Amino acid sequence: MFFKTVEESIELCDGQKDSYSTDPLLPSMPTQRTFDYVLVAHVVNDDTDQKAQRQRAFIQQLEKKKISVTRIVHDEKVFFGLRAPSEMFEDYQYLLKVSDSCNWCGDERGSVTQATRIRMVNFILQHTYINTGENLEELLMKHVFETMFCLHERKKQKDLKKKWARWSGLFTEQPFNDIKCYFGEKVALYYLWLGWYTKLLVPAAALGVLVFLYGLAFFNTNPLITEVCQSDIIMCPRCDKRCTVWQLSETCTYAKVSHLFDNEGTVAFAMFMAIWATLFLELWKRQRARHVSQWKVYDWCEEEEELILEIVNDPNCQPKQFRHSYLRSTLVLILVTLMVNRWVSLKLCDIEKTNSFAATERSFTVKMFTFQFFTLFSSLFYVAFFLGRINGHPGNYVRIAGWRLEECHPSGCLTDLFIQMAVIMLLKQTLNNIFEFTGPWLKNCLSRNHAKKLERKCGHCYRKACRDEQGRVEPCDICKLRDWLRNYHLANTDAFSLFNEYLEMVVQFSFTTIFVAAFPLAPLLAFINNIFEIRLDAIKMVRLERRLVPWKTNDIGVWTKVLEVIGVLAVIANGLVIGITSDFIPRLVYRYLYGPCTNGSTQTHCMQGYINDTLSTAFMTHQAIKKDFGLEQMVLNGFNVTQCSYRDYRSDEDYALTSQFWLVLAVRFAFVILFEHVVVVCKFIVAWFVPDNPTQVKNDRMHDKLARLKEEIREMKRSKSTEV
Repeated sequence: MFFKTVEESIELCDGQKDSYSTDPLLPSMPTQRTFDYVLVAHVVNDDTDQKAQRQRAFIQQLEKKKISVTRIVHDEKVFFGLRAPSEMFEDYQYLLKVSDSCNWCGDERGSVTQATRIRMVNFILQHTYINTGENLEELLMKHVFETMFCLHERKKQKDLKKKWARWSGLFTEQPFNDIKCYFGEKVALYYLWLGWYTKLLVPAAALGVLVFLYGLAFFNTNPLITEVCQSDIIMCPRCDKRCTVWQLSETCTYAKVSHLFDNEGTVAFAMFMAIWATLFLELWKRQRARHVSQWKVYDWCEEEEELILEIVNDPNCQPKQFRHSYLRSTLVLILVTLMVNRWVSLKLCDIEKTNSFAATERSFTVKMFTFQFFTLFSSLFYVAFFLGRINGHPGNYVRIAGWRLEECHPSGCLTDLFIQMAVIMLLKQTLNNIFEFTGPWLKNCLSRNHAKKLERKCGHCYRKACRDEQGRVEPCDICKLRDWLRNYHLANTDAFSLFNEYLEMVVQFSFTTIFVAAFPLAPLLAFINNIFEIRLDAIKMVRLERRLVPWKTNDIGVWTKVLEVIGVLAVIANGLVIGITSDFIPRLVYRYLYGPCTNGSTQTHCMQGYINDTLSTAFMTHQAIKKDFGLEQMVLNGFNVTQCSYRDYRSDEDYALTSQFWLVLAVRFAFVILFEHVVVVCKFIVAWFVPDNPTQVKNDRMHDKLARLKEEIREMKRSKSTEV
């Protein structure tokens, strides 16, 4: 539903040649007349101005590298259209052919695709320095240039709009090959991963709904709900001064809701989701292997391509050395723990002195995700494992600066966790998508009106050749400017654009797996969200935003490791939620050791009296109790109350913990250990049983290697015969 079958034939991008084909080389496509990049700056009329001098210096450096520059002034802005020379791409293709890891992709033969041209020119722009030592990034920060962007290809953009970037295509297959050819393998792999994740959510969502329905089936007959709703027990005040005693029956509705997710089925579902996370990752590795093998980038190395681009940009370049310092690593670890945001993460990457953009990206991803994880999950961990457990008891409440610590919800701490998860999965996801889409959409609407005014100033071109959407004919200046303005007024994109999409989805994956025991409907809500998320992101990238740089890669990078860590955390967290936070263990202990069925009684339900068994009583005759509760707090319906109940296993005489408390605690920890060991063993078995690479991929790669070696020997013999 969300991805094409792996058996389909993966077409090569325009102008690419299958490097293992035995056919003669295809003739090159006509010379592309599209521009590789556009720089925009404000017009500076004063030649002695520092900005004007820096502009000229940077453009001169580009011209020294034989990059042609077309300059068009319009409405107080100057547009620089950049086009790299063919010799630059010939060097790139040759270095690809002789490289260790990048010589299988097919880019070393045939004409160079526009995606490759953009990627190369972007690298050159980022690594061009003027005599002051400043690069383009610094010049943009100092407003020497306003912005930079690569151009959308009109024909391919229309095709993607029709096939993919439309709301009416919610349940249609994604054209991964077209996405790869236009946006590069990095973007294509993001959508491949997102589509696969969404598809694998279907069984998880179905089982989560079954757990919910299981709780709903016993909604009205459950003895625990009946006991709460019909109770006349008076509970102690939940806070100081303003809170008064209240009746347990007031929590009847919450008791019913909590039973929907805190029931026997939750344990099995949590175990399933922990194993599901591993199964999803293992199956994803196989799915990735199939596609990157078909795309001929299975062995692709981003660092090696970066070395090739370094040489193309500067034949006299020196390699960046690998560096490691324990002092720097310690500093980075401390700062990541205490303060990480985006700016700090980038500065920490500078401190680490990584030797490539790919290494910097990996380091930045780990730091930013760590920060986001602690920011988003700290409240959930507090509610799940600390709320209501460190606040003391009547007569001995724990206070900070005179304020009594907060207690759990009257129906249990799991209810607080359920409410937070429901807000995150329902409200937060919905609002995020609304803001994520409406921002670029509104900007596009406003810019469209402004662009039309500017285009009217440009005039109209009646030259038929300018209408060639293939980009094979040099357009006139009017049409150049119109195309540049169309792209200029789109929402900006940068190196973080795809990172933000991954971060959003990986955070959702974390919510869906780590605390799924508290909210079994999380996979269903994630599935529904992702159906819209795929098209929302597609429409943004194709219609509303400037074109992303088409980076080539063979994996989703360090995100795979992040997902593996989340899978481990999911086992630990779900085991603790069920064993420590929920009432599953106390109910189990009561049923078999303290309940009416312990003595063989069959007259009542085995859980009859459970609620009362979990409560202890505080008497106002005790001096410490009088200090905690004022007389005005012990009034209910106009009557004074002399005693109240609270959730705990304590003696009514000296308020010491009872033997039942220690037994329940021991069983809780025993369950957590047993749960985690069983699930971890199951995860290892799943990981071992499902190989990362399908046998078909291994066979195809062996065939490709053999075909390539045969082609190389034929070329050698042809060259020898030509010499003779």
